[in-house]
Amino acid sequence: MIDVHPAGSQGPAPCAASSAAASSQASEAARDLVARVKAHAVPDSFRGLRQLLVTAAAFAGLWLAMWWCLDVSYWLTLALAIPAGAFLVRFFMIQHDCGHGSFFRSQRANDLVGRMISVLTLTPYTYWRRLHAEHHATSGNLDKRGVGDVTTLTVREYLALSRWQRFMYRLYRHPLVLFGIGPAYVFMIKHRLPLDLPLRKIRLWGSVLATNGAIAVVLVLLAVLIGPIDMIKLQVPVTFVAAAIGVWLFFIQHQFDGVHWWRGDDWHPDHAALYGSSYYSLPKILQWLTANIGLHHIHHLCSRVPNYRLQECQDRVPELGQARRVTLLESLRCTRLALWDEAEKQLIRFRDLKRMRRLGPRS
Repeated sequence: MIDVHPAGSQGPAPCAASSAAASSQASEAARDLVARVKAHAVPDSFRGLRQLLVTAAAFAGLWLAMWWCLDVSYWLTLALAIPAGAFLVRFFMIQHDCGHGSFFRSQRANDLVGRMISVLTLTPYTYWRRLHAEHHATSGNLDKRGVGDVTTLTVREYLALSRWQRFMYRLYRHPLVLFGIGPAYVFMIKHRLPLDLPLRKIRLWGSVLATNGAIAVVLVLLAVLIGPIDMIKLQVPVTFVAAAIGVWLFFIQHQFDGVHWWRGDDWHPDHAALYGSSYYSLPKILQWLTANIGLHHIHHLCSRVPNYRLQECQDRVPELGQARRVTLLESLRCTRLALWDEAEKQLIRFRDLKRMRRLGPRS
């Protein structure tokens, strides 16, 4: 296995010559690793179309079953909203691949399907694609936080806040807000009117407004066909479920025990991919439902690898095992991680900070 150490890793200080040689060897190993990953960046339009049709059929079937169950039991309808929401997340993953130009061979097909799906996911295609590209360019970089990520403060930044600001940050990081209220706000409200988007970004605003218009047309048609009340009863819970799952996946892909973040010149995209992104090891059915997005370290090494090739890439490139593997059970314990401790280079909980302050300053 080729060891591609992250910057800032601990170890004995070598002489200048051996350090340069080691750095050169590590760079060569990193380039070789990325080249072998890129070999899987080959879209298969047939596999993509098959995945799209299976996802559409399953989602439509579940949605119709929910509608039928309205006359039987609304609790049954709500129960079906969970798998329906999961398939909506799968739709989002397809849109995500289209945004990277990796789902189909044709960029025109990627853009067409991505824009169509955006009406279901409530996520403007061009607007989100731009933000997501910035996320890939800055992920794991402490100096460039704030674009397409979950807001995370360092210990020093948190301690510099007022009492009210600390309360608001703790509220924001509470699981009920982070994975409940927050996702609903982002997908239902913020994506409708992204006030942080400068007015001069005409193309991005066009994406937002066009998506809003298409969503309005679909909602009106549904309201006419099945009635506005039934439409709300069906679509709102599905959207809530999908939004919560989507934000959860995004959170655990970059916030987990053992994650590495860097500042300045210490940051490198390959290191950020391998050590700043998780290998979320899910049960096979959940991995399938989420379109392999748990293999996030590969996705950040090369975003052009289609989701349906991520597992084969993982199997064929053993060096990818260097990424931090997070199981489903382990991931549940990451919900309380809230602050980046620059001294210890790790994410910590609020209770850890309280204990650290009680013990006094560290040497």
